[in-house]
Amino acid sequence: MFTILRQNCSNKCKPVSINLNLLKLVRTGFFSWKKIGGESMTGALSGIKVVDLSRVLAGPYCSMILGDLGAEVIKVESPHQGDETRKWGPPFQNGVSAYYLCANRNKKSVTIDLKSPDGIEQIKKLIKNADVIINNFKTGTMEKFGLSYEQLSKINPKIIYCSITGFGETGPYKHSPGYDFIIQAMSGLMSITGTKQSGPQKVGVAIVDVITGLYAAVGIQAALLERKQSGKGQKLDLSLYDAAVSSLINIGSNYLISGNIPERLGNEHANIVPYQTFITKDGEMVIAVGNDQQFEKLCEIIGMPKLADDPKFATNPNRVKHRSELIPILQKAFLEKETTVWKEKCEENNIPCGPIQNLAEVHQDPQLNHRHMFVDFDHPTAGPIQVIGSPLKLSRTPVTYRHYPPDHGEHNEEILPLLKS
Repeated sequence: MFTILRQNCSNKCKPVSINLNLLKLVRTGFFSWKKIGGESMTGALSGIKVVDLSRVLAGPYCSMILGDLGAEVIKVESPHQGDETRKWGPPFQNGVSAYYLCANRNKKSVTIDLKSPDGIEQIKKLIKNADVIINNFKTGTMEKFGLSYEQLSKINPKIIYCSITGFGETGPYKHSPGYDFIIQAMSGLMSITGTKQSGPQKVGVAIVDVITGLYAAVGIQAALLERKQSGKGQKLDLSLYDAAVSSLINIGSNYLISGNIPERLGNEHANIVPYQTFITKDGEMVIAVGNDQQFEKLCEIIGMPKLADDPKFATNPNRVKHRSELIPILQKAFLEKETTVWKEKCEENNIPCGPIQNLAEVHQDPQLNHRHMFVDFDHPTAGPIQVIGSPLKLSRTPVTYRHYPPDHGEHNEEILPLLKS
């Protein structure tokens, strides 16, 4: 048994238990679950078939998004080891890695040896009626396998071929391996993260992998949409390096316009003041003043209304210019009362603010739980597990959680026999 949790529940989602024996594969050149019963399984990408050769995070995160939206995803893994993240930890639950669980729901897992002729033939049979193939091998590897876009598009001219590499398939770095941490360093992200005292810092999660996975999902869906017009597939060449630099947004634009190399500002904002963390009487919180009217209100609630009339602080450009003078004044005021008091006063005056929460507090947040951002599965090996849900809330074709992250090769008996004929 496993649980399906639909997102379009009005108040409290009711899990629907489905017996796996009632779900059977229908062979139509590819593989899909045939719905038994009255619960609709239609998703925005229902009917789209994805072959996922990727490992670790960027590619699996992309294919999980597609799977959440209804696509049928077959995760192809090495028979010997499988996705590297299966061994990344602790924490593990009954030997199952928490890292692996974060990006692999709504997929089926098969093991195929890409270094064998039989394995390559199996991939080609999968591709014949697939819509999308995703890989994150180093540049040139798929060509060595005989699985290049040119070769696979001859088998299936409509295939959308998504390649994710560290630096892209062109340019002087194309053969270099690229991992999230390295890309954060090279892209400038670390140079603007942290403080002058801390030195360069990486973001707390593999943010480049996440951004690249999101871009891959967007690009694949754009290619699928264009295919309806042209009838043809195409290749997407995505790089972690490109995606990371794209995420520099306003900081990158600041440099391109001014020529000034950005400094590390810690929790401060390069273009807006005050927009940072402040220490309160009993903790810390974030204040995000986005305009001059909000600053006037802030000055009122801290009991210093005349501060907003000071020419040095009356406008945001002047507040940015005189940041070093203004921030100590505000910080002294925030030390006088507790976080909850300031939060209440800010909310009453429509000043954006928020507490700094740890993950235990995030997990208990009523807003996130109301929006079903934590999803339960019964995993055959790990037992009861919980994963972070999808932020996509579609009204007619909601995201569904149809299958727990599969065990290594869990679906070999279902799928591999169909590839032998």
